[in-house]
Amino acid sequence: MELNKQNYSLIERDIDAINKITRTILQNPVLQRLGHPEQFSAYERIKQFEALDELLASYSTAMSGSRAVDYSFYAHDPDGYFSFAPSTQLSMRGVYFFGDVEMPDWYPEALEKKGTGYLKIFAAYGPVSKQPTLAYVRAVNSIERADRPIGVLVATGVEHIVRDSLNTVTLPEGEIFFTNEDDQVLASGDGAIGHTIDVPGKEKMSYQGTYSVVHEDHIYVVHYNEYRQQKLVYRMPVEALLSQQTELRQALQTITVGLAFAVMLIMFYFWRSLMTPLQKLVGFVRIYEPGGSLPAYRETGRHDEIGVLMSSVHAMASRLNALFENQYKLEIKQREAQLKLLYEQINPHLLYNTLESIYWKCSLDGHSESAQMIKELSRLMRIALSCGKELIPLRDELEHARAYVNLQKMRYDYGFRVQWDVEEALLQTPIPKITLQPLIENAIIHGVKSMEDEGEIAIIGRTEDGHAVIRVADNGYKEADLELLRRLVSGEETDPDRGYGVRNIQQRIRLHFGEPYGLSYEKREGGGLAAKLVLPIGPEPNE
Repeated sequence: MELNKQNYSLIERDIDAINKITRTILQNPVLQRLGHPEQFSAYERIKQFEALDELLASYSTAMSGSRAVDYSFYAHDPDGYFSFAPSTQLSMRGVYFFGDVEMPDWYPEALEKKGTGYLKIFAAYGPVSKQPTLAYVRAVNSIERADRPIGVLVATGVEHIVRDSLNTVTLPEGEIFFTNEDDQVLASGDGAIGHTIDVPGKEKMSYQGTYSVVHEDHIYVVHYNEYRQQKLVYRMPVEALLSQQTELRQALQTITVGLAFAVMLIMFYFWRSLMTPLQKLVGFVRIYEPGGSLPAYRETGRHDEIGVLMSSVHAMASRLNALFENQYKLEIKQREAQLKLLYEQINPHLLYNTLESIYWKCSLDGHSESAQMIKELSRLMRIALSCGKELIPLRDELEHARAYVNLQKMRYDYGFRVQWDVEEALLQTPIPKITLQPLIENAIIHGVKSMEDEGEIAIIGRTEDGHAVIRVADNGYKEADLELLRRLVSGEETDPDRGYGVRNIQQRIRLHFGEPYGLSYEKREGGGLAAKLVLPIGPEPNE
């Protein structure tokens, strides 16, 4: 039954392939333009006829080495727009236009299907010698108006394609038929089509499935598809199956006796050739302890699989001992590195305490401005070090940027304004440390440095398309070279002395988060430049 089902799947695949070709043809503009013959001149209609004929010829080729499927187009032409075209068959394929008198009897039936393809037996088809053929028939409707038919597309010779699929199965003295619901043979293993066969067991038919029945010394295996109204029938003589089973039973008995004798010989060989050295190998494995001394091992001189296995096990034990030794040394180095890190953490702590002492000394002596600068410097260094962390929360990065801005204002007495506008929900977003400071520094130097009170820098953070977007914008009057900035960010600029900070920011973001995150530049509304950072929204970093 499973073989029958798989065989039917092959036939469905072939028919679906023809259906896809007909859909491609009917959607082609060359065919669709035939629906408006009155809009074209006689010369243009001749060109349309020739183009459609060439289109059908290009598809009338052999499929998978079998006989070709021929495609023809039939259309009702009551007004005689295509009177120059043939109205009856001149070859196995072609384009035909006919009037009311020449209309084939199957043409109205095809139009009633409204574009649904179906299989039909043509009892006599061909220009000279009329032969029965299995055709795939499909009405062609206008794409603009689905209720307006253009004609009918006919694919003939389908029985040869189906027959090739049927002959992939060989039955003992059996026959294979592909029929419609009325048991008319659409294709068969011997090539005969059009006749009707008696298929018993109709009471077992379901919507779709496979069943078997014994009837008049034959076994029938039937796969039925109610939606397509098709059957795949295997008919085999019961006597042939029983004869084949007897021969198979005798062959199995002979093979069983031979295998039993062969197994006994193999077991004896394995016992003599394999078990003794394997027992020695088991003793070696039991004595050996990883990291300890290797048990004594004597070369056996064997070069077969067992000898290779024993040598490999001994070599593996040696490598395992070396691995244990390396692991031990690595653990010692890791502990040394941890101790070194703990000692190095003392230095920043000492630096913070020293700066704090200087801060209080300046405050008590009345040097409030110097004290404030020392306090901002302490905050700047504390966040920059961040206990060795590479990613810090956006909240800390903003604090670092504020400390830098305050130092710059106190150092150079700049008069520019700074606007901080970041959504509360973004403050835990992870960001590589010292990312905003270089961008703010560029905005000061290249943007608002000489503008005094008119200069303005805005640090704005928003959620856009599920990402955190941070913009550092200035209202500088100088025209920025966006193409140069693009090359710097993308790495196309080869001069290592230009845009080091910009490249550094882009590379660190890409290393941490990958694409599409990173740095880009855009013009600011109202003049100036804006650096745009796109970061993933995530929890507070814990590295």
